[in-house]
Amino acid sequence: MSVEKLIRRKEVVICAGAGGVGKTTTSAAIAAGMAQRGKRVAVLTIDPARRLADSLGLPELGNEERQVDARRLEAAGLGGGGELWAMTLDAERTFDDLVDAHAPDAETRDAVLSNPIYRELSRAVAGSQDYMAMEKLHELHQDGRYDLLVLDTPPTRNALDFLEAPARLSRFIDSRSLQFFRAGSRAGLGLLGKGTAVLFSVMKRATGVDLLQDLASFFNAFGEMSEGFRERARRVEDLLGDSRTTFLLVTSPRAASISEAAYFNHKLRDLDLPFGGVVVNRVREQVTARPTSKLESELAGLLGHELGGKVAQNLGDEVRLADRDARNIGLLRNELGRRPMIAVPELPGDVHDLAGLAAMNAYLFA
Repeated sequence: MSVEKLIRRKEVVICAGAGGVGKTTTSAAIAAGMAQRGKRVAVLTIDPARRLADSLGLPELGNEERQVDARRLEAAGLGGGGELWAMTLDAERTFDDLVDAHAPDAETRDAVLSNPIYRELSRAVAGSQDYMAMEKLHELHQDGRYDLLVLDTPPTRNALDFLEAPARLSRFIDSRSLQFFRAGSRAGLGLLGKGTAVLFSVMKRATGVDLLQDLASFFNAFGEMSEGFRERARRVEDLLGDSRTTFLLVTSPRAASISEAAYFNHKLRDLDLPFGGVVVNRVREQVTARPTSKLESELAGLLGHELGGKVAQNLGDEVRLADRDARNIGLLRNELGRRPMIAVPELPGDVHDLAGLAAMNAYLFA
C-alpha cells in the first residue's frame, strides 16, 4: 500500500498521534513525496524542537510559509516539478490574526489585543494550540494556493484531543462567565459577593491592577466578536469531516500503540470523520538468522569467545524485538480490520535531513 493511494484526491492530510513516534518527520516526508509528484504542498507543524526546519534544510520557520529550495530537493532525489512549503505555527500570533479578522472595528480590535487578560489568555489558555492549528489549516485551505496541506498535529497523550478544540471554543463563547461579564461590567462586583469584592479591592491597592475592570473590558469587547468566532469554529469542524480531508495515524509497533490505534479507529468512526489509514514507524525487520549453538561456536572461532558471545547475544535480542514488533503489528491489523497500514522500518540513524525523508519515502510511497 502506498501513501499516495491513501491521499489521492485529498486536499488536507491530518497526521495524528502521540509524541515521540516520528509524526513530524512522517508529515514532512509525505509532503515532500507529494511535491516530488508535482503538487504544490504546505506542511504545518507545532513542533518546538526545530526538527521540521532542520529536516527541510531551512534556517528557521515561523507563522508564514517558507519554500524549500528546489535545488536541495533535487539533490536529495526529491525533485519533480512541485513546490514544498513549510511553517511552524505561532499560536499566539494566529489568535491575534483571528481577533483582527473578526473585530467589528479597529477600536474593538485594539481594545482586545491590548487587554492584559487577553494577553494571558492567548499565551496560556488550555487547548489554544489545538484550535489555532485547526484555524491556520482552515485559513490556508480557504486561500486555495496549495494542492495539498499536511498538518502535523500537536504532540499529546491522546491523538484526538485536538478534535475537541472547536467545540471548546464554542462552549467558551456560550458560557455563563462570558455572558455574566458582558452584562455585569463593574456592576458585577456587587454580584460576586462581599468577600470577592474585598479581594479585588485589596489586589487593586497592592498591585495597581483593576482585575475586575480588565475582565469586564475584555469580555465586553470579545463578546462583540463571538458570532464570528462561533461561525469560524463551525467551518473548522466542517473541514475536518469534509471528503477532501483524511486522517492518518502515525504510531509505532510498541504494545501501547495497539490500544491507541483501536481507539483512534473507533473515535473517527463515531464522529463520522475520514480515516485514511495507519503509518507504523520504526518497525524492526524480521531477522532470518537465529542464534544457535552452532552459530555461537562459529562466531567464537571467528571473533574469540568473549566478542563472539556478545555478538550472539545482540543477535538474540534483535530477534526477540523484531518478533515482538511482528506480533504487535499482527494485533494491530486485527484491530484495524480493512483499514490500510503502511510499515516503515527502523532506518539507520536519525531522520534529520532531506536525504532521510527520501529514505522514508522509499517505503511510504512504495
